[in-house]
Amino acid sequence: MSQTYSDLFSGQRILIVEDEYFLADNTRRQLEKLGAIVVGPTGRVDQALEIIGDEEVDGAILDIHLGGELVFPVAERLDELKIPYVFATGYDPSIIPPSFTGFVLCEKPIEIEHIAKALFGPRRQDQ
Repeated sequence: MSQTYSDLFSGQRILIVEDEYFLADNTRRQLEKLGAIVVGPTGRVDQALEIIGDEEVDGAILDIHLGGELVFPVAERLDELKIPYVFATGYDPSIIPPSFTGFVLCEKPIEIEHIAKALFGPRRQDQ
């Protein structure tokens, strides 16, 4: 049986930043089935930044709109730490500042295979 990208989640510590409980819980269950260690989930920027400071994180799935705030401070911190992440949103991708365009936008409902490829698959040489 050939390896799929979703197999790459095994043993990885994945932060979920999502404010919709059922989406966060569904994503958590999918990741745990694939052997990932889920960090969070949280639906708040301040809590996500605290988690990043306190725990090892190998990758992150970020919802853009978290109640009344945007997730971009979390993405900036992940960039500083060179931790891969993807944006998962149902909103128009034009809301994402140009500095984040190198990251894959996964529309909701999220597809674990696409996220695994974006986080842990082969990197483009020109980035």
